[in-house]
Amino acid sequence: MSKFYTKITSRLQKFIEVQKIFFVATAPTSGRINLSPKGMDSFRIIEENRVLWLNVTGSGNETAAHLLENERITIMFCSFEKVPNILRLYGKGKEIKEGDASWDELISLFPETPGTRQIFDIQVESAQTSCGMSIPYMEYKGERNDLNDWAKEQGKEGIKNYWKKTNQQSIDGLPTHILE
Repeated sequence: MSKFYTKITSRLQKFIEVQKIFFVATAPTSGRINLSPKGMDSFRIIEENRVLWLNVTGSGNETAAHLLENERITIMFCSFEKVPNILRLYGKGKEIKEGDASWDELISLFPETPGTRQIFDIQVESAQTSCGMSIPYMEYKGERNDLNDWAKEQGKEGIKNYWKKTNQQSIDGLPTHILE
């Protein structure tokens, strides 16, 4: 039922492009595993083995801390409509922040998004599909604007103050280096 790939094929790319939600999982060498749902127009396939994910300000910054420690990341897409399918991308990721050499080039691939925090550049080592036959049907009703509205209200300085207060360490105390 499951099948492994060494790259993102055109069929897998088409599947990714119609999904409204994806999940990101990372883990430190020791400590809590982080698994977070993601949405918005925040995912790009750059090459058959390279993807980008635009990350916005949130309650924590676990992915950054974990990738600094060991680079491992898994991204999962699953279909809640039509044909059942689950797709996992396994790879190594690195954080790109504003001011980094490739920032301007990479950020231009995404719409302007309030609260943008970083881009994760992921080298996909393998992809795996599985059936998803037990996943329920869900109806997409639209995007939430709550996070964008909050970020606009904070402004750039308010966002940086929020990072200072809540985004400098993972829940296990690992540094994120968000303000460096």
